[in-house]
Amino acid sequence: MLTENEKYIVEETEKFVKKVLYKAEGGHDWWHIHRVRNLSLKIAKGEGADEFVVELAALLHDIADPKFHDGNEEIGPEMAKSFLKSINVENYIIDHIENIIRNISFKNSFDEINFNSKELEIVQDADRIDAIGAIGIARTFNYGGHIGTEIYNPDIKPVKFKSKEEYKKTKAPTINHFYEKLLLLKDKMNTKTALKIAEERHNFMLQFLNQFYEEWG
Repeated sequence: MLTENEKYIVEETEKFVKKVLYKAEGGHDWWHIHRVRNLSLKIAKGEGADEFVVELAALLHDIADPKFHDGNEEIGPEMAKSFLKSINVENYIIDHIENIIRNISFKNSFDEINFNSKELEIVQDADRIDAIGAIGIARTFNYGGHIGTEIYNPDIKPVKFKSKEEYKKTKAPTINHFYEKLLLLKDKMNTKTALKIAEERHNFMLQFLNQFYEEWG
């Protein structure tokens, strides 16, 4: 259970995130944060994690997604650090949350892992779960439309990326994203609770793809 001071910090953080993400792209807006926060707290039960850190990290994990900031991966951690300092959060908690934000993304799985914690594993699982299933499908096509990619082009085949830079530069059709990321996420879950949720959502995506190809003809 959170202390009164921790509740205050969480409330102020929620206000801050809602303000920053006002009118953000629909797949990376406040509602994405809201879902990841709820999933994180659900997964955290019984994991022996610091739920205060989990909740703060979930709230701040996408405060400045590099996709919307010319690929700059430092803006998010820096914004989170500056804000948390402004409301007098202890430095060791700030450092932990910065590390979670720096290491949560799928694209960072191409690099050598130099940080891990139970709290990172939980928020990472929640973030990845929100990328799959019905909501994941909706988010994927929303973002594809936002950046102007094709829905599907049978002449452009999915690829297996070898580096983070290759992944970041892709402009492939949205359907390719299922094979290049979304269908890979189930096997990257860190916790048993997340894996159970992910399996159901993974199967739904397979059903969707089968229906899509049938309709495409």
